Amino acid sequence: MSPKELENWFPHLKEDGWRKSSDESEEYNCIAFAAGDVNRKWDPDESGGRYWPEGVPRTLELSSFIKLYEVERGFVQCDLNYDLEAGVEKIAIYCNFNPQLKTVEVTHAARQLPSGKWTSKLGDVDDIEHNTPEAVSGSWRAYGTVKQVMKRVL
Repeated sequence: MSPKELENWFPHLKEDGWRKSSDESEEYNCIAFAAGDVNRKWDPDESGGRYWPEGVPRTLELSSFIKLYEVERGFVQCDLNYDLEAGVEKIAIYCNFNPQLKTVEVTHAARQLPSGKWTSKLGDVDDIEHNTPEAVSGSWRAYGTVKQVMKRVL
């Protein structure tokens, strides 16, 4: 996807500052990428044949994704704090309102890099680095807002 197209989909990218960090790939999704898995897609939808661990509810509710990252990678919930902490890796979980179902659903996850910047897998297109989690939030096309930050000691 071109930089202009990405900035149209994610209007905060341009003002935030970002760069493409890898080419398009359909091998993994943002949920897996945030956890460091670039070999498969993680999704609670049973019909998709994607990875989801046993014992984690197969829903798009925030509580299911919190449990996913706890079980799968040892993350724990923390304050909505985006500051870089030495020896700690953070992820941000985004949610948006689904007007058809009238529910709040998880839409995206991003990971903080050792530099303090953040990285996101944008659908089946590019991986990018961005300065703040807000860069991919906002408009109806974007991923909503960060509802949970989780961290783990490296």
